[in-house]
Amino acid sequence: MTTRSAPSPRGSAARAADATPADRDRWVDALRAGSLLVVVVGHWLMVGLTPTGQISNALTVVPDLQPLTWLLQVMPLFFLVGGVAHAYALDSLDRRVPPRTPGRYAAFFRARAVRLLRPSLAFLAVWVVIGVVAHVTGLTARPGIVGRFARDALVAVPQLLWFVGIYLGACAFAPLMRAFHERWGPYAAGLLIGSAVLVDVVRFTAVEFVGNLNFALVWLAFHQLGFLWRDGRLTPRVGWLMVAVGYTGMFVAVTVGPYPTSMVGLPGEPVSNMAPPTAALLAQGLGICGLAVIARPVMNRVLGRPRVWRAVLSAAPFAMTAFLWHLTALMLVLLTLWTVGVDQPAVASWGWWLSRPLLFAVLLAVTAVIVAAFVRFDRGPRTATQVGPSAGRRSDVAAAPSALLIFFGILMVSIVGVDVLGNRPVFFLVGEVTPIVGFAVLGAGVGLVLGATAPKRRVAGSGPSEDQHPSVPAGS
Repeated sequence: MTTRSAPSPRGSAARAADATPADRDRWVDALRAGSLLVVVVGHWLMVGLTPTGQISNALTVVPDLQPLTWLLQVMPLFFLVGGVAHAYALDSLDRRVPPRTPGRYAAFFRARAVRLLRPSLAFLAVWVVIGVVAHVTGLTARPGIVGRFARDALVAVPQLLWFVGIYLGACAFAPLMRAFHERWGPYAAGLLIGSAVLVDVVRFTAVEFVGNLNFALVWLAFHQLGFLWRDGRLTPRVGWLMVAVGYTGMFVAVTVGPYPTSMVGLPGEPVSNMAPPTAALLAQGLGICGLAVIARPVMNRVLGRPRVWRAVLSAAPFAMTAFLWHLTALMLVLLTLWTVGVDQPAVASWGWWLSRPLLFAVLLAVTAVIVAAFVRFDRGPRTATQVGPSAGRRSDVAAAPSALLIFFGILMVSIVGVDVLGNRPVFFLVGEVTPIVGFAVLGAGVGLVLGATAPKRRVAGSGPSEDQHPSVPAGS
């Protein structure tokens, strides 16, 4: 019996649209893909190259642009819809596998880890090769513009992987957080939010290191809101309250408190709202999630139109791959423009704004070529995981440390970069780490999660996995 590979996104979009249940929450699917694409547009808008070859950020050059991040910081939405997807997936898993079955937790985490790690590791493999070539040829040691650009790119481009590490951490906690939700409902989300604010109070008044707890608390708070969304408790009235409380709190935080205006991290700032996440980012995230809640009824009606829904289903399978490779495309285009002598207009000038559509068109074309080459790693046959008493208990025990290793490994790599031969140490949490250390930790986690369970290909005629529940956004 042969395995069945996933159909191509283009060929399956029309069939998927026709098969979509009437009660599907289509706005969740659109938010998942749309939040990643907004990040792509934001990076293309803000990242540039100075005449000296240094990678720059328009938000640093022109601080007046920083309030744009109050709407362009959309990662809270991705974690929100991740919570929705995990709620559906766990409900589906409950129908197929009793809650206390050995191996159930490992099966749940492995399915999501493999789904996200496959395209991420392909991305890292390419950039490690680029780093090795740059080091061996002496490019990274070269003085001047080219050397500076190479060194910066090997660190800047992999930084976007922080999101993959944090999201996999949320996946690992999802079963526990759903149980927390079932016991306490909205109070569970409230406790996470209150704890994150308390952590910031301690961070800025006593012990700065405590702030790192918000890497978990803030993103899990948004993820927890997804369970409330799934239960129908986030009504438009609640959405308006979230907008009022969230954006008011954010405005007070950035005007009175110790928080910067930008909701994304910027070089040179003494405090970043992202690393670790702050109460200001938490407030902004509540506000933008509230906007999504308010728009939900209208957007579900709009997405009920066949053409609109087919467009979402056509774009969604490419969103993750585009997210991973969009900075690579940007670096290629910026380096090419510099090589041929095309000067960039001054940031925020009329020439800069008018040149954005043309630059975006070029970036879109380059990204499309790269995505066409690498989207295969974001697809592939679905896998089921053997769940049995003896192997199941061992796999459950191994799943938790594998999640921890993957989480820290990806975060290390996103901070240190991919120049494995350069051995450049960077401070991480409690001490300095190098790219080799980051990849070693990540490799240990990947090896553990792959060896922790006994995967088997899902064959034709097998029952659907929880990832294929009709109400679960694809790939979450």
